[in-house]
Amino acid sequence: MSLRIVVDDLSAPETRRLIAAHLDGMHAQSPPESVHALDLTGLSGADVTVWSAWREDELVGVGALRRLDPENAELKSMRVDDRFLGTGAGRAILRHVVAEAAARGVRTLWLETGVEEGFLPARRLYESEGFAPCAPFGDYDADPLSVFMTRTL
Repeated sequence: MSLRIVVDDLSAPETRRLIAAHLDGMHAQSPPESVHALDLTGLSGADVTVWSAWREDELVGVGALRRLDPENAELKSMRVDDRFLGTGAGRAILRHVVAEAAARGVRTLWLETGVEEGFLPARRLYESEGFAPCAPFGDYDADPLSVFMTRTL
């Protein structure tokens, strides 16, 4: 699948709907205290860059990078529209965000995802792209419903 991946200012209705669906999905699978997904306000922070992936005029998915410090960043808000699951779009977005992080001087990437069955495809994707389990990082506390992963670039 050929995708056009661009920095997103979060103003497009399609992007806003997908972010809302992402948050709804997180809350459907995890209790509120274990949902660490950013809302539109959090994704609009100066330390966050959001990319959207498009096939022609259809939004395929999003991914974000939150800068923790000059050499460390966190992968955030990886979401593929349900219509495009299983097409390789998630992998393409992940690889784009990883490449952008490396180009910006990030040396280590981190992420948090869930332990529930619904998060298994995401965990498998991250593992296949070189992420390994680790201890909580940054401001995260240990959470039995969270999996923390890291990858050196």
